[in-house]
Amino acid sequence: MSPTTVIEQPPQSISPHKSYEDFAPVFDARGIRYVRIQWVDYNNQVRCRILPVSYFCKLLESERPGIMLTKATLGVIVLEIAPGFSAVGEHIYVIDFSSFRPCSYAPGHAVFFGFFQEQVSVPRPSGPSFAVPLCPRTVLSRLLRYAVEELGIQFLVGVEIEFTLLKSSKPLVPVNDHQWCTTLAHTTGTVESRVLEEIADDIQADGIELQMYHSEDSPGQYEIVTGPMSPLQAADALVHTRETIYNIASKHGLRATLAPRLADDCAGSGAHIHVSVRGERPGTSASELLTPVESAFLAGLMHHLPSVIAFTMPLSASYARMVDGIWSGGTWLCWGVDNREAPVRLAKASSPSSRNFEIKPIDGTSNPHLAVAGVLACGILGVRDDLALAEKNCEVPQMAAEMTVEEREALGITKRLPLNIGEARRYLAADDVIKDILGLELVENFLKVNEVTRRDRSWCILANPHG
Repeated sequence: MSPTTVIEQPPQSISPHKSYEDFAPVFDARGIRYVRIQWVDYNNQVRCRILPVSYFCKLLESERPGIMLTKATLGVIVLEIAPGFSAVGEHIYVIDFSSFRPCSYAPGHAVFFGFFQEQVSVPRPSGPSFAVPLCPRTVLSRLLRYAVEELGIQFLVGVEIEFTLLKSSKPLVPVNDHQWCTTLAHTTGTVESRVLEEIADDIQADGIELQMYHSEDSPGQYEIVTGPMSPLQAADALVHTRETIYNIASKHGLRATLAPRLADDCAGSGAHIHVSVRGERPGTSASELLTPVESAFLAGLMHHLPSVIAFTMPLSASYARMVDGIWSGGTWLCWGVDNREAPVRLAKASSPSSRNFEIKPIDGTSNPHLAVAGVLACGILGVRDDLALAEKNCEVPQMAAEMTVEEREALGITKRLPLNIGEARRYLAADDVIKDILGLELVENFLKVNEVTRRDRSWCILANPHG
């Protein structure tokens, strides 16, 4: 069975039907009065409808509880609708009850994600289906099901969220001027210290594992590290953590930004994901550091990662961060044990139980569900197609950009990542295998939306106040 066939099947990950009694204890305990039905569009805009609990209870009485949304929803850019989307017709955004979280950043509110579905089943190659191939959460959940059912592999994903706290955005005035991991960035009584503690308290209260937070290299820059979850949960939790950061900063009179790089003399802000791969696979590994399934997964990353960079770094501004020499992963496609100048770092290599791949060419302007789906699709293809890992462990003192051509070739380093959004779009458009596994309709419509944002940068100001 091919992954495309799986993508055509109705989502099985929608949790069983619920009644108000299933939520009453936590609603009462947290004083929930309003429910946010939330989604993220192709421009990484977090959108929602806010329902009073009384109306939410009425929705629970329907066969497929959800809200009606225009079919243009994922392609709306400020007041423009991207080509490929239409103002005619509506989808049902069916609530995924398993995605429930209280919103500590908005007391009295809770949030659910959902899946876009057709109102009536439509013919698909695998049979009639309600599924909407454009839905990022549907595509991600189906990739995961394909990986388990057909390949016998599972994933956990953890996230590093980098952001900058500003006193002012015009002109840019960071909240402080500190160094990496310095205690001065957490001085008791400062507004930034209060903001960070409240963010930390809130995400933990909302059920997300906080592993640590600390200051980063640039003025006003911080990082929050959240623990491993299933990929769909991790993408949802990343959206929730970002919303917490934005709202708590605003509450205290600051502005939080995920902008990839604010100035040439500053480090960038990324959204690195850590992926652990588990599964049994016969054969041998190309590296003594990896299991056969990890080796094939990494080979898939090395082969297809350039093709999904348009998902993980979707704006022109993203490429100001992805340069050589600033610990962002660099521009040469390679991997290495604890090599922070490689786009893929093998972390905790000596510990099979916690070994993971850190993928660095991702930033906060990306839709988390599309970014995670794109990265995992690369690795899944490596396992499915039994790709051999040609690149060797880049565990040498100099970064790939400093090597001679011969030195790079000796390590199997022959290709660079896209250096701008135009190159990234061309890579994605040319990779038929990636388009097949993610779905041609999703890829083509994403590229149409991305082209509008590339052509008209004003939307970044009007529709993305946090970026």
